[in-house]
Amino acid sequence: MSKIRFHKVAVLGAGTMGAGIAQVCAQAGSAVTLCDINDEFVQRGMQRIREFLQKGVDKGKTTEAQREDVLARIAVSTDRAAACAGVDLVVEAVPEKLELKNGIFRELGSVVAADCVLASNTSSLSLQKVFDGVPGQDRCIGWHFFNPVPLMKLLELVRTAHTSAATIAASQQYAALLQKEPILVKDSPGFASSRLGVCLGLEAIRMVEAGVASPEDIDKAMVLGYGHPMGPLKLTDLVGLDVRLAIADYLRTELGLEGFAAPELMRTMVAEGKLGKKSGQGFYSW
Repeated sequence: MSKIRFHKVAVLGAGTMGAGIAQVCAQAGSAVTLCDINDEFVQRGMQRIREFLQKGVDKGKTTEAQREDVLARIAVSTDRAAACAGVDLVVEAVPEKLELKNGIFRELGSVVAADCVLASNTSSLSLQKVFDGVPGQDRCIGWHFFNPVPLMKLLELVRTAHTSAATIAASQQYAALLQKEPILVKDSPGFASSRLGVCLGLEAIRMVEAGVASPEDIDKAMVLGYGHPMGPLKLTDLVGLDVRLAIADYLRTELGLEGFAAPELMRTMVAEGKLGKKSGQGFYSW
């Protein structure tokens, strides 16, 4: 195995993405601290990790010893400064709110070592704004993971105008340890994956709105006709209609393209609480 550059890792945010990121970092051999604002959130994150690992054991893909080894590498904390002190890497996976993310990284600038890499899991926000005012801009980078993190092979690395070649190289090397295939894109609205994925999802919603076909048949067309592992409407349910709506509105503003104008059906569903899998109802019943 390649030498681990990131021996100690802090993951900020213990939701679905944060828990998955903590799991794969621990699987790569790093000592991980999973941090959130209260004990309920971090314990819920740990439960997600235990359940995911147990599924691997049940399917014969993971041994019980491997499961316990991964869990032993993960600690939890509700003290962000303490969790990040002395680490080699911080991966932020908090909600997609620019002020929140920027505030956290500004705070960490005086907490972590000068060579600690700071990575944001944002799926579309401007990294220039996420890292605005943060000391050491050369060690700041976007690490956009995909859900479910332990299974999805892509890791989108997003460089800003200041990200150093050393930070990019270390990120690419660690991606291999995480068993991910990295792509490198520059900081631009929606990067590569969100810009394309959201556009496809919005058009699929317009087709439902216009009565072109059922959600099931639209998804089947993309799965069977284009080889997508999951249709755009089921994926929207999985990500969350509210999350995708916020990204669509952001991209519409930043890019000025009508293709990112959210359909009225999407806004109505979000207003009615039909957010997808997490609410039990979206384009599918979960």
